[in-house]
Amino acid sequence: MHNRSPGNLKICSRCILPETFPGIKFDDQGICNYCRKEQKALQKSVEKKAQYRRRLDDLINDIKGKAPLYDAVMAYSGGKDSSYTLKLIKEQYRLKLLAITFDNHFVSPMAWENIRTVTNTLEVDHISFRPPWPVAKKIFSLTAQRDIFPRPTLLRASAVCTSCMGMVKGVVLRTALEMKIPLVAFGWSPGQAPIHSAILKTNPKLIRQNQMAFGNALPEDIRKELKPYFIPEVYYQEYADSFPYNIHPLAFFDYDEEEIMSEMRELGWRPPEDTDTNSTNCLLNAFANQCHIDRHGFHPYVWEIANMVRQGVVDRDEGIAKIYSPQDPDMVKYAKEKLGL
Repeated sequence: MHNRSPGNLKICSRCILPETFPGIKFDDQGICNYCRKEQKALQKSVEKKAQYRRRLDDLINDIKGKAPLYDAVMAYSGGKDSSYTLKLIKEQYRLKLLAITFDNHFVSPMAWENIRTVTNTLEVDHISFRPPWPVAKKIFSLTAQRDIFPRPTLLRASAVCTSCMGMVKGVVLRTALEMKIPLVAFGWSPGQAPIHSAILKTNPKLIRQNQMAFGNALPEDIRKELKPYFIPEVYYQEYADSFPYNIHPLAFFDYDEEEIMSEMRELGWRPPEDTDTNSTNCLLNAFANQCHIDRHGFHPYVWEIANMVRQGVVDRDEGIAKIYSPQDPDMVKYAKEKLGL
């Protein structure tokens, strides 16, 4: 079991976290403290996943068919995991779905083809939402150059991705409230978000706090321009009893990348050739990764992939390849030049 990355960083002999990851310590076997901490939870994971499957069954039985238009709204990027999640909840539960794609101006052309193919094949209604380019350019240029968010946030995602996902979540939640949709679905991978957050009733107070923190991190001019993409203050009273449940089912459904790719191909989905090793939809991701690596010394996806290696859903060597391969210089150059940096 090698414990050096291709770049010669010391990495955990069990997962793939590097010596540069904040708070990491290695024992005499080269195993990191994060792996040791997760041991008990992993031993109970089969039982926990079954419990969450039952919880989702019960939740859907309770909400299905009761909303005026849609049972669920899906944050749909067109990538592998969100496409598989859309297929899963459509075929498993026969929900009336609305898929929303947030167009950040960096969606791969192949991802758009996949979005059209998958939504047509699954017979899912779809809309896309795109902020004006000057607005997107400002926020992505800022976060490419500066870490404006709290440090714990940046352990799991780059500042660029955090800003983009903040807008995605705001737009999707606002849509759910305005259309009285009781369920919001995300296609997080099993390593992206913990299972205890996989089925949660949206907490208006927490959403409000998070949005205020996000807004306060921004310069005033950008904060004003992004205001339409978040929940208006009046909604916290007007829709107080209508905040939806959030789910990310891949935390507790079986996850096998080869099987998922096979099912996606049968659906007509094709992997883009112009994205990096950690994205199947976004042309900005490689540059965002490089900015994070340069500033922090570790890859922004390493926490997610390390979790998946621990869970056995990604092979360790594959995880090392995903994280420690250099970012494609052409992809980095494309995004950097488009942002005028």
